[in-house]
Amino acid sequence: MATPTIQTTPLQPLLRRSPERERLERKARLLAWGGIAYHFVEFAIAVGAGIAASSIALIGFGADSLIEALAGFVVLWLFTGARVGSQAAERRAQQLIAASFFVLAAYVAVESIRTLAGGQHPEASWIGIGLAAFTTVTMPLLARVKRQVGHQLGSAATVKEASQTQLCAYLSIALLIGLVLSAVAGLWWADPAAALFIAAVAVKEGRESWRGEGCAEGCC
Repeated sequence: MATPTIQTTPLQPLLRRSPERERLERKARLLAWGGIAYHFVEFAIAVGAGIAASSIALIGFGADSLIEALAGFVVLWLFTGARVGSQAAERRAQQLIAASFFVLAAYVAVESIRTLAGGQHPEASWIGIGLAAFTTVTMPLLARVKRQVGHQLGSAATVKEASQTQLCAYLSIALLIGLVLSAVAGLWWADPAAALFIAAVAVKEGRESWRGEGCAEGCC
């Protein structure tokens, strides 16, 4: 008696994503790569200018750029290979983004307190002022596009990574105000004081991301 043949159906068609979703995923990866590239350039300029001017704020801003690049790599990780469309990967990505928020908040807070306690008076850095002014204008635009793509994908992790890009803009504003006030009015404490507020915002964003909160309009 012949053994009956069991017909199997391939699973790939069931897992195939729509062309529109694939387009959005490619856009998310492209935006992440663009942000990563910019943050590495920002890191080099900020650290170089910070060392030249003995500015802890600028050096800290440069280090922050590397932390923000980490969030971009998390998005690339999320939308690559078998992780695409995985709810488990999405949740892990949210937690990794949250961790980067906490690292950022801790670093900014520690450096701000050290600057305030030490009473360090950095020299004027017009390169740093120019970098902060440019970032203040460009980062909100990039964050807005990232957030739109994240909502369209229903990806809370992508939306939170956009929030970190927006946080970079806030930190740039604080840096810009601090550098200008320090250079023009001699108010050296303005930068670390504003940065402490940014650290508090980062903690709030990190808590929401860890809990899976703060994502509306169709996110998970």
